[in-house]
Amino acid sequence: MIFVDYAGSLFPFIGHSPWNGVHLADFVMPFFLFIAGVSVALVYKRVTNKRLATRKAVLKAAQLFLLGILLQGGYFHGITSLTFGVDIESIRWLGILQRITIGYVVAALCEIWFPRRTQKEVAVFKSYYLHWCVAVGLTIIYSMLLYGLYVPDWQFKVPQSTSSLLQLNDSYVIYTVNCATRGDLGPACNSAGMIDRYVLGVDHLYKKPVYRNLKECRDSRNDQVSESSPSWCHAPFDPEGILSSFTAAVTCIIGLQYGHILVQLEVRSSLEIASFFICLLCLIFHIPLNKSLYTISYMLLTSSSAGLTFCALYVLVDIYGYRRLTFVLEWMGIHSLSTYILISSNLAVMAIQGFYWISPENNIGLTYWLFSTVCTSKLNNCLPSDL
Repeated sequence: MIFVDYAGSLFPFIGHSPWNGVHLADFVMPFFLFIAGVSVALVYKRVTNKRLATRKAVLKAAQLFLLGILLQGGYFHGITSLTFGVDIESIRWLGILQRITIGYVVAALCEIWFPRRTQKEVAVFKSYYLHWCVAVGLTIIYSMLLYGLYVPDWQFKVPQSTSSLLQLNDSYVIYTVNCATRGDLGPACNSAGMIDRYVLGVDHLYKKPVYRNLKECRDSRNDQVSESSPSWCHAPFDPEGILSSFTAAVTCIIGLQYGHILVQLEVRSSLEIASFFICLLCLIFHIPLNKSLYTISYMLLTSSSAGLTFCALYVLVDIYGYRRLTFVLEWMGIHSLSTYILISSNLAVMAIQGFYWISPENNIGLTYWLFSTVCTSKLNNCLPSDL
């Protein structure tokens, strides 16, 4: 996540895909959700007191959710500023940690409360069939809402001046988005965005959605959103919204099943094969790979990729004992939350920029600016836009 956040602006194929398609960064969130599901299987493999285990899981989830609001609810420690603030009128309720929280709670409750068969001869699918019922149920509800809800025309307003964090006047520009459709998977008229606008409020959504990088939105002269672009290019949209959290939770449940296999010390590949096969069927039926909507095809592709990566690392480290090759990854995994907080709040970035040569202006920030300028001017036209 650290790598794709800072390198994505320099290399387009690393940063998030503007809408349909997948880039390297689009695998990060599903991998987090997947490994959270694996950890649930390890933590709750022996539950003696279900109520106590539920209380601990919910408390841990609440702490993580509140931490996510603290980090992404407002603005926190810019690179050139030490300001912090959360505007209650525009606080962002959902985000990265909140999504992980939702997936973790769903997987934990399934693991704690659903009965399981402990016979070794019983297959994983049969042993935890209720888990799969929840996964299928969430997927069906997601599909019904995504394709079945009618999306009417809608309006939103943005401040006329966005040059500062604090708006001192009530001058806004009102935009209208014409939809009147059903089952649309585009940035403007999808039902996922409509649900978030109705439930969370349009002012509480992410203000800089990645679809602003689409060609129809960007001004080729300054890489900013053009005033002449379609109205929806200026609209907020939350990629960690309510509806997409349904299929995100399914990723956690899939990770939970891999955790069961790990606990039983079995190595299987049926989950990856099934996921890839179903993903292929989704593509045949024109369900695009879309991270912002967390489509079924995207969920299956990234989950199976996470499973393959997990199995490869398990064989490499636990079976063959090549621990030196993954020492850094292991250390960062142990301190993942602390590392994420330091990076997302820009505290680590500002600490690194404290090192300079002769003059404070000659710090690492200057080096990054020079590197990004060269890469943008030399490589922008020759890098692929989608995988």
